[in-house]
Amino acid sequence: MAKRVSSRAEIVTGQGSAAAAPKRARQRPAPEAPKVARGKPNAADALVDCPPSHEEIPRLAHSYWEARGCQGGSPEEDWYRAEEELRARRAAAPAARSRKKR
Repeated sequence: MAKRVSSRAEIVTGQGSAAAAPKRARQRPAPEAPKVARGKPNAADALVDCPPSHEEIPRLAHSYWEARGCQGGSPEEDWYRAEEELRARRAAAPAARSRKKR
C-alpha cells in the first residue's frame, strides 16, 4: 500500500508523522524609540533658544555706528548685523562652555 503524504514536513524530510515541525523564522523585536534626556534644562541650551533682547541689539548697532565715526551706513543694516552677531555668540557659547569642562 502507498503512503499518503499529509504534511509539508513529511515531504521535506521524507519521514512519517514523527517528523519535526518546520522551524519558524525568528521575529525581531520592534526598534525602540530614541531616548530623550529628561531633567532640568541646561542654562546654556536656554540661551540658544532665546533671541537677543531689544536692549542688546540697539546697543551693539549703535556701537557699529560709532565705530564708523558716526557717519554714513544704514541703521537697518547695523540692526540686522547686531542681531546676527548676538545670535552667533549665543550659539557659540554652549560649545565654548563644553570645551572648558573637558
